Amino acid sequence: MSNKITELFNIKYPIIQGGMVWVSGWKLASAVSNNGGLGLLGAGSMYPEVLKEHISKMKTATDKPWGVNVPLLYPNVEELIDIIIEEGVKIVFTSAGNPAKFTSKLKVAGITVVHVIANSRFAKKCEDSGVDAIVAEGFEAGGHNSREETTTMVLIPQIRKVTNLPLIAAGGIGTGRGMAAAIALGADGIQIGSRFAVSKESSAHPNFLNKVLEANEGGTVLTLKQLAPVRLIHNKFSDEVDAAQKRGATPEELKEMLGRGRAKKGMFEGDLDEGELEIGQVSSLINDIPSVSEIITDVIEEYNEVVTSLSNKGTY
Repeated sequence: MSNKITELFNIKYPIIQGGMVWVSGWKLASAVSNNGGLGLLGAGSMYPEVLKEHISKMKTATDKPWGVNVPLLYPNVEELIDIIIEEGVKIVFTSAGNPAKFTSKLKVAGITVVHVIANSRFAKKCEDSGVDAIVAEGFEAGGHNSREETTTMVLIPQIRKVTNLPLIAAGGIGTGRGMAAAIALGADGIQIGSRFAVSKESSAHPNFLNKVLEANEGGTVLTLKQLAPVRLIHNKFSDEVDAAQKRGATPEELKEMLGRGRAKKGMFEGDLDEGELEIGQVSSLINDIPSVSEIITDVIEEYNEVVTSLSNKGTY
């Protein structure tokens, strides 16, 4: 399987692992890279010294391509970018901000840059800033999300119409069928988050993993839209936020409710009542905790089966 994405990153499969907070450490990222995809460290939940540690362990754990995901809304982002350059990281995914902010600096350092967007307006900004590829993330995705609530099925063809940049589809994709659908819509590859979050190599707390296994259709909610929209599993904390929003709480009041470390509390420490349990809508399809190797094998096998089945159905 060779296309724009496999050639850009020099990987076997056009499968990118989402750089999720509190989940995407060196064990998960190296496992994805070692099994033919592109693993990403999730720098959004890492202090600078922690990022250095994970980069060092990645260099030991894999000789395959890998990268770092950096949310641009974090206060110490400039220090993280400097560390990435100093450590010789070759691939960076940026998100939650203006793609022009650090792209030129990263490109000067010889780094391949990909930016995450949720609407077609930002596709032009990505082109102008010089990024090498785009991730188009639909409303189904877990964690921080777009206020526009555009689904992946609608978003991917919209982005494809306005840019020829290599395009990675994200949001609600965790199976081979999802991969086939994304490529049929115009994507060159896929980014998988939630399915990899619930794997043996994930750094998520067992309580969180088991909670995801219990999630059914409608088990997640997009909340905190007045601040930074986030998709998470319904729990005591999300119910309190919903109640506050319904009574007209101000953004300042919501910030106070949110406090610090909610995602860490839920996903990394396993507090199922008071923590943020960030996961995507595809969680309703997840009912086991396999290895990364098993996940990638299953996705590719199902993708090939779907493509073969569709070709056998003929045309109209």
